[in-house]
Amino acid sequence: MAAIKISNSVSIQDNELEWQFIRSSGAGGQHLNKVSTAAQLIFDIKQSSLPEYYQQRLLAKADHRITKSGKIIIKCQQSRSQDFNRQTALEQFIALIASVNAVQKKRIATKPTKGSQRRRVDAKKQKGATKALRQNKPSF
Repeated sequence: MAAIKISNSVSIQDNELEWQFIRSSGAGGQHLNKVSTAAQLIFDIKQSSLPEYYQQRLLAKADHRITKSGKIIIKCQQSRSQDFNRQTALEQFIALIASVNAVQKKRIATKPTKGSQRRRVDAKKQKGATKALRQNKPSF
């Protein structure tokens, strides 16, 4: 079995990925209606050989491609070529798993400057004055 390399220390066996080839949605004519070119990659996080750290971080990640049941589903239908869609889906999968290992920079809290506070209040006053002018309807 071939291994998919995620990082220097982490790799996944090819048989852990499930592939489905389905018809692409959207406009495209007759070719689109008869050929299954869209690639859908399904990967079960909980049943995988990923290290526990990766599994926990992936399950905690807020990404629309990760289901509540712990599966990653990536659908790719960018190209008319099934092979190209498969490669693109695999690249997206590798990037998603590799993003878990990236360390977030700690945010340093800063205060807004006096000038920016003043500009914000002035803009609010201007908006309020504009709205106040709309309230007075002339009586005929």
